[in-house]
Amino acid sequence: MITESASAGLASSLRTWRTRRRVSQLELALRAGTTQRHVSFIESGRSVPGRSMIIRLAESLEVPIRERNELLLAGGYAPAYPRTDLDDPQLAPVRTALDRILHGHLPYPAVIVDRHGDLVSANAGFDAITAGVDPLLLTPPVCVPRVLLHPQGLAPRIVNLDEWAWHVVDRLNAESVRNPTDRLRSLVDELVALAPPRPRHLSPGHLGFAVPLRLRARDPERPELRLITTLTHFGTATDVTIAELRLEAFLPADEATGAALTALVRG
Repeated sequence: MITESASAGLASSLRTWRTRRRVSQLELALRAGTTQRHVSFIESGRSVPGRSMIIRLAESLEVPIRERNELLLAGGYAPAYPRTDLDDPQLAPVRTALDRILHGHLPYPAVIVDRHGDLVSANAGFDAITAGVDPLLLTPPVCVPRVLLHPQGLAPRIVNLDEWAWHVVDRLNAESVRNPTDRLRSLVDELVALAPPRPRHLSPGHLGFAVPLRLRARDPERPELRLITTLTHFGTATDVTIAELRLEAFLPADEATGAALTALVRG
């Protein structure tokens, strides 16, 4: 049986998520296959939704599955989505798939991170471009955005640090607004303090669809690396751990970078 306080907590949480997603009660009702009146009653605490209705509303609002579990708990129900350690034998096929993706992306850098940007796994390409970074920044847990923008990390080698830093900050800020956590908000604040002033105009080297990472080689005889990034996640995962994993893959923006990365990794 759901208590009055639990119902109020669930109502408040659903209102918060709906407001965050900028969805009206009517639109949410249409998405979830119910009525606006029912949604209104749930959000006011006058109606107690069943377990399946909470899940439908959460899915309709694209609530991350970790937070869907919290909504269910607030409603007095057991969590619906497991949270398995990545080293658990059950996730061996997932680990194998991730390792194959990282290896298959070579010689280009690629990393697997969690929802806070902490490194889960990386390939030799990422190790190659982060060579020379302060060892403390590469001591687990490794925060990849911090490695990129810290003055003891890659920041001194980033030619277009003003553009790239804000590209990283804006992406993380958007994620913290969409799916807020205290830790992510704290990381955004830290990176804002590290970033140079935001540029007023885009540089001539801007690719139009992405901000390239222009990275000086440690060896002055080697060419500058120009990289673009892609982000991938498991869109249909039903395990919290897997759903929160992100693959960030770096791709060469020109042939010279591709050749330089090949030589760098082989070296």
